[in-house]
Amino acid sequence: MASTTQAHLPSLGEHQRDEVGNQFQATLVELVDLALAGKQLHWTVTGPLFRPLHEQLDELVDAWRELSDVVAERAVAIGYFPDGQSAAVASGSGLARLERDALEDHVVVRELTGRLADVAERVRERMDRLGEIDAASQDVLIEVVRALEQQLWMIRVQFGHAVVDARARPMGGS
Repeated sequence: MASTTQAHLPSLGEHQRDEVGNQFQATLVELVDLALAGKQLHWTVTGPLFRPLHEQLDELVDAWRELSDVVAERAVAIGYFPDGQSAAVASGSGLARLERDALEDHVVVRELTGRLADVAERVRERMDRLGEIDAASQDVLIEVVRALEQQLWMIRVQFGHAVVDARARPMGGS
């Protein structure tokens, strides 16, 4: 007889549950790290685009926190307990550290778009893997990809000239 806890889990095998959980864990740490990086950029942005970037970064951070909650809750729903603590995020995220200094707006846009594009691409790969295992869990990552790609689009169209300018100028240059 299955335990009360096991009886209420979706009908995934142990291997499938672990694989889905691992995909969610990787996504969770990247979303948490994006939120942390977003706050760092929010605090350190300077330049003519300060105000719109400062405000948009708060919106993005809130969205990444909400998405991480959706991912973590689905993981728990299938019987996998995620780890969103600082040590797990630091060791599990592939995002590069940001400079601990004031960053010009074009640098912030470049750093933000690069990180966001990288995470969206990796989550899309995980989404594809989950399609072979569990459609309900894949749907969660479809939601994450949809949100990340929309955010990336909004940054690109809103600050497109800053991204182009950032590519023309070396970091720290004029």
